[in-house]
Amino acid sequence: MSRRCMITGKAPMSGNNVSHAQNKTRRKFLPNIQDTSLYSVILGKWVKVKASSAGLRTVEHKGGFDEFLKSTAKTKLDPALRPVKAQIEKAEAKTAA
Repeated sequence: MSRRCMITGKAPMSGNNVSHAQNKTRRKFLPNIQDTSLYSVILGKWVKVKASSAGLRTVEHKGGFDEFLKSTAKTKLDPALRPVKAQIEKAEAKTAA
């Protein structure tokens, strides 16, 4: 299972555990990744996403999943979310016409 957030791009980081005696041992800092589904109002369906808790807050801050995808550049999106963005843009163009 990949430990990368599809929304923010957060991934594991490495660092040191440091004891009181300043002994250093390597460790990993893992992001809080959740398998979740986000609802697209425009498409009328649920989309499965691996997102960190910070990523879910970002989606809510932007005004929902559809607004997040519309406001984010295609190059900055996870490759798995690019087709969803294209579907949303196509469906939105169809309803606007």
